[in-house]
Amino acid sequence: MLYQTENQHGGDVYGGGITLDFSANTNPLGTPPGVLEAVRRGLPQLHRYPDPYCRLLVQAITAHEQVPASYVLCGNGAADLIYAYCAALRPRTSVELAPTFVEYGLGLAQVGCRVAPYFLHQAENFDLDEDFLPFLEEKKPEVVFLCTPNNPTGRLLPLPLLEQILQVCAAWGARVFLDECFLDLTESGVSARSLLAAHPELLILKAFTKSYGMAGIRLGYCLCADSALLHRMAATSPPWNVSSLAQSAGVAALAEQDFLQRTLALVRKERRWLTDNLMALGFWVCPSQANYLLFRGPRGLREGLLRRGIAIRGCGNYSGLDDGWYRIAVRPHEENEALITAIRQFCEEKSLWQ
Repeated sequence: MLYQTENQHGGDVYGGGITLDFSANTNPLGTPPGVLEAVRRGLPQLHRYPDPYCRLLVQAITAHEQVPASYVLCGNGAADLIYAYCAALRPRTSVELAPTFVEYGLGLAQVGCRVAPYFLHQAENFDLDEDFLPFLEEKKPEVVFLCTPNNPTGRLLPLPLLEQILQVCAAWGARVFLDECFLDLTESGVSARSLLAAHPELLILKAFTKSYGMAGIRLGYCLCADSALLHRMAATSPPWNVSSLAQSAGVAALAEQDFLQRTLALVRKERRWLTDNLMALGFWVCPSQANYLLFRGPRGLREGLLRRGIAIRGCGNYSGLDDGWYRIAVRPHEENEALITAIRQFCEEKSLWQ
């Protein structure tokens, strides 16, 4: 084993036998041609160290996000920045949603932080509402971790509710970490970057992984008006942590907005098709607003699909869920048809043995 701990995420298709991967929520159209070309053009410069300040990339991000350059910190993927945030702050107490992305809890555990989960409920489509506010007032955490759209539910956090959360947290000086890594793959999601100037306690996480199909190149960034915090985060990371190829790819990706619009059209159509077919099989499906679906199905489904060469994300390691919950990425129609066919076959075989 290369690692001492088990991989907590989807996307591990390297063990052999996987022909279709629904476990990682990357762009179903793949990587934009402009990004591939930028990487190709950068190959002759591999003998040089990368720009330690990511100058051209930061310039492209500031133009894209319409924020000052001092608000931007780049990292080796979103996970790199999650760990840098936790290491820079070393909070003693925090609150996170349940279920939500597991990496927040892992990063907090490394600095010995106590995490209080706020459980979301299937009956409310796992939505966060104003009942969260008195919970925060009771716990008074140093840091609050939020995700919009939430992973694995695909549900968006309304901006007015975020503003209420910020107002409540200001009473004792808590910080708010907001993960927007999947936001560009939603149609109705609104970024909170307009709140940054008035709320230096707010940090927004973004990544190229999902929107631009760049999971293998590792590139993310965060936005925050607290420059002192960004300096502390940078100090926790090794030098040259963003490769020259990643920087070039990021600049090219931000010019691919037409590609992103084509992706949204495909996601909207195929998400509806997948939802209808999963519900027709009798599964409960969370009404996702993102490029992935959370559903409840028969136990053993993940293993049954693996035997057919299809990877999906089992959600048993998400707080608040168990082994009967699964997450699938929205993929091109031919792949989605193959998935539904395989699930139907699994269910038919399972019923024969019961």
